[in-house]
Amino acid sequence: MSGKECYVCKKGVSFGNNVSHANNKLRRVWKPNLQVARILIDDKITKIKVCTRCLSAGKIQRAPRGTRVA
Repeated sequence: MSGKECYVCKKGVSFGNNVSHANNKLRRVWKPNLQVARILIDDKITKIKVCTRCLSAGKIQRAPRGTRVA
């Protein structure tokens, strides 16, 4: 698993071009909007990176506030 990848949907960086009006092409990178979320996995709190689309869709259940990372 890469550092720039969503834990749930595996969305990662994508590559393409910026194209000007004169049709000049400049390589660029689109990065996903990743946020760090604390979740429970096997009764242990783990920090993972999740894209905002998966967060707003409710695909993960965040760990309750006030609990410590093991």
